[in-house]
This record gives sequence, C-alpha cells and structure tokens, in this order.
Amino acid sequence: MLKWLWLTAAVVVLDQASKLAASAYLGLHQPIELMPMFNLTLMHNRGAAFSFLSDAGGWQRWFFTLMAMAISIAIFVWIKRLKHEHLQAASLALILGGAVGNLIDRLLHGYVVDFLDFYYRGAQCLPLFFSWPRDGQAECHWPAFNLADAAITLGVVLILVDTWRQYRADRKLAAKYKDE
Repeated sequence: MLKWLWLTAAVVVLDQASKLAASAYLGLHQPIELMPMFNLTLMHNRGAAFSFLSDAGGWQRWFFTLMAMAISIAIFVWIKRLKHEHLQAASLALILGGAVGNLIDRLLHGYVVDFLDFYYRGAQCLPLFFSWPRDGQAECHWPAFNLADAAITLGVVLILVDTWRQYRADRKLAAKYKDE
C-alpha cells in the first residue's frame, strides 16, 4: 500500500510551507484574529502534545526526535505490509506525514512551529485549555497546533472509524454463523 505515500508527501509539503509562512509573517506570541474564536499565533513548542515536557531543559528535543523517527519507521513498515485496507493505509499515511512534518521542525529548529489558535471566552476554562485573562474574562485557548498535528488527529479519527466499522462487520458475520 505504498501508493498512499503521496498523501504523506502532501502533508509534509503543506505543513512545512504553512510553517514557513507563519514564521515569516507572524510575530512570536502576537495573535492575529482571523475570526471570532480563531487566531493565527506563532508559537514554538519545545515539548510534545500540549507542551508536555517543554521546560525539561533540552534533552526532550532528542528524545522526541528519536521517538518520532522510530514511530515513523514503524508506520512505514505497517503501511508497506497492508494489502487491501485502503482507509487504514490513508489514515496511517496522514499520521506519518504529520510525524515527519514535526520531526523536520525538531531537527531544524529544536522546536515545533505551531500557529493555529482556537479559543473561547467564558467564566472558566475547560480542562486542557489555557487561560489568558482579557477584559475581566477568561480567554480559554486550546493549545496551538499546526497542519501536521491536524493530519495526525484526522488519521487517528479515521483509524478509529475503520476499527469500529470492522468491529461491526465482524459482529454481524459472527451472528450470521451463530444462527446457522
């Protein structure tokens, strides 16, 4: 199923191009509101998802780099071994593209470039949202992310859908044979 690697390449190219544009045109931590509840805000994430270990002192760069390399190799091998599972191959290709996109950032910069910033205003923030006080109200921001992160998320969702679909088909088949 290596024919799906075009999707991986497309994710990497779009991700890197968007990060170059964000880095060239946005000021670090200077939000530009595009619409209510959505900003473009350039951020540098030295950690993993939700800035996990971002203040760990530098060793995490190489730890996350090695993890991304190992995971990318494993996903590549997984895609290569697939026979007829098109949705699974597409899902894995999206995840691989996102992993490689963020891996490139870690190797080149030591951090991942994030710039997509969704938020809402309210009295309190939900778990996992960061609170920035503004005009006496909490501005609750989802951790900033990029196209690579979006591709990874979409890939995981598609794998879950495919798994659920297969589970339902297997149950239906099992019920059919049980009744015979």
